[in-house]
Order: sequence, then C-alpha cells, then structure tokens
Amino acid sequence: MKRSQLLLLSLSLFFLLTACGTASTDKVQLTISAAASLKDAMEDIQEAYQKEHPEVELTFNFGGSGALQQQISQGAPVDLFISAAEDKFQLLVDDKIISKEDAIRLAGNKLVLIVPKDSSITSFQALADDSVTKIALGTPETVPAGAYGKQSLQNMGLWNQVEPKAVYAKDVRQVLSYVETGNVEAGIVYQTDALISNNVKTVETAKEDTHQPIIYPAGVISDSKHQEEAKAFLSFLLGREAKQTLDKYGFSTK
Repeated sequence: MKRSQLLLLSLSLFFLLTACGTASTDKVQLTISAAASLKDAMEDIQEAYQKEHPEVELTFNFGGSGALQQQISQGAPVDLFISAAEDKFQLLVDDKIISKEDAIRLAGNKLVLIVPKDSSITSFQALADDSVTKIALGTPETVPAGAYGKQSLQNMGLWNQVEPKAVYAKDVRQVLSYVETGNVEAGIVYQTDALISNNVKTVETAKEDTHQPIIYPAGVISDSKHQEEAKAFLSFLLGREAKQTLDKYGFSTK
C-alpha cells in the first residue's frame, strides 16, 4: 500500500473515531414551548431533571400560549408544548400536530386581581371607578389569562367600563411588570404570578364560575425527532418531584 493511501486511510479512521466519540458525548436537546406563567416552576424542574438525566438538555421558550401555538402550527422546531389554555392546545391536536395519546393534564391555576402594594383598590368592582384609568391584562386573542380575565369581567358586568382602560400585554409576566413598576393601577394575572412578586398584592380572586376552567395541558409534538426523550420528560412532569414543585409555586396538581 502506498504512503498516500496509508495517510488517507489513517485520516479516514481519525475522523470516524472522532465522529463516534462526539456522538456518544452529545446531549439530546429538547425544545419546550411553555406558557409564561410556568417560567419559575419550570426552571426548578429543569434543574432537577437535568441532574437525573445529564444526557438531556432542556431549552425553554416561554410566552403567551396563543403565540406559541401559532409558532408551532407554522413549523417552529419544538419537541413539547405546555399551554395555559385547553383551546390553544386543542387546535394542535385537531391538526394532528400533537397526538392525544401523547398529551397530559398537567396543572390548574386561579385568576387574581393585583395592584401595587400602596394601592387603595380592594376589588374587581373598584375597576369601574373613574379614578382608575389603566388596567393591564394579556391580549385576549393570544394570552389565555387575558381571555379568562375578559370572561370574568364580562360575567361581573364590568367589561364595558374596563375595556376603555385596558392596557394589553404579550403575556402575564408583562402584566405583572406593568403593575410592579406602577405603569398601571391594576392587573389581572394568575395566582402563581402574584406569588412570585414582593411588589404587588392580591386584592381579589375571581370566582371560578366567572371564567372557563384554567387548565394546563402538555403534549409531545408528533414530528419531534426526540420522541423517546420528550415522552420521558412528560412522564417526569407527572411524577412526585415535579408536582411538588408546581404546588410550591401555587399551581394545583390534584
């Protein structure tokens, strides 16, 4: 065998062995689109899961469920979707982007009215007062908390008075930020969002019969290239450790 052939063979073996070594150490990367209200809980769950499964790296994309659903419908490379609304999730099931068999009911939540710590507002009814001029809520078309908030205000007979004062946000975390900074006088968010802030107070919880049930469904995207790993993480979300974390942040997992 000629020297040039030996060199070529050696180089081929080197690249083959390098590729094999790289493949064995590469992590599987799962991309998860999740409702913004889950951010703090999911960051804790992410840390716990990756300790148990160092071969998997979780990457989260947090946002309004409607916007995330639209991204996935348009082909965004996502492995798993966790929505804050069943209707947004169902659209993906209907389009066969998520299989019903690969979906779970993860948690529930409550809707609350928050105000700055020094505010004198004490109830939803006070939002109708002329002295209240700016009220933040998520854009109802794309943010489930905004849709639930609109439903509640309509059922309380307050929507006509509140709508002209509405300041719309891209997700509940932006609503929280608006209230924390005093850019608005009140905001409608989930109970879980209110609990993470020291700069706001909850003055009233919306009665459950004023809005649709707040349910967080989760499911694996049908064309995910990491079906096994995505399903394993979905199973972990149903486990004791994940449920305890969700409970700690104010979600209902019963």
